[in-house]
Amino acid sequence: MNRPLRLAVFLSGGGTTLQNFLDHAADGRMPARVVQVVSSNPQAFGLLRAEHAGVPTAVAERRACPSREEFSRRLFDPCRAVGVDLVCLGGFLALLPIPEDYRGRILNIHPSLIPAFCGKGFHGEHVHQAVLEAGVKVSGCTVHFVDDEYDHGPIVAQRVVPVNDDDTVETLAARVFTQECEVYPEVVRLFAEGRLRIEGRRVRILQADS
Repeated sequence: MNRPLRLAVFLSGGGTTLQNFLDHAADGRMPARVVQVVSSNPQAFGLLRAEHAGVPTAVAERRACPSREEFSRRLFDPCRAVGVDLVCLGGFLALLPIPEDYRGRILNIHPSLIPAFCGKGFHGEHVHQAVLEAGVKVSGCTVHFVDDEYDHGPIVAQRVVPVNDDDTVETLAARVFTQECEVYPEVVRLFAEGRLRIEGRRVRILQADS
């Protein structure tokens, strides 16, 4: 692709992933530009982040839509209007109805090592609390393509962090988020370079000269 990737971010809350993308795009670390933000929550602070950055915003509330089809239209019509190449979920809490024209063009990041601690109800602090209660020794984050189930699509990349004996939800979340801030833009870059190939449940990362 000989131009920056046109990126949309779907969110429901504070927009920390959006801010990370804006920062990476601004200093050239990510060959993409955020051109649309869509929120499922009209009160999401992420909408303010977008407005301050001059990024167009839209709101699509699931409860305001009479059907999944209408919800999908309200989410993706703004993306179509501005020619979005890739949609990235950043704390988007609704189950996403995926239209055919965006299949294979939606990514999500989840704050655990999928398939552990994922699925409906596992988001934000709930994930890290479950990790601590389970007593596991490592956690991390996963970037994956989105399908019609929560946290289920083909995995692109994962990063691992230790779980320390004295960890709290807050300290573990901060350690995982540090990795999220690096791996998600990296996957966006790979997508922009055409180096991600979905093969069933697996994603093959092609060499740069392939």
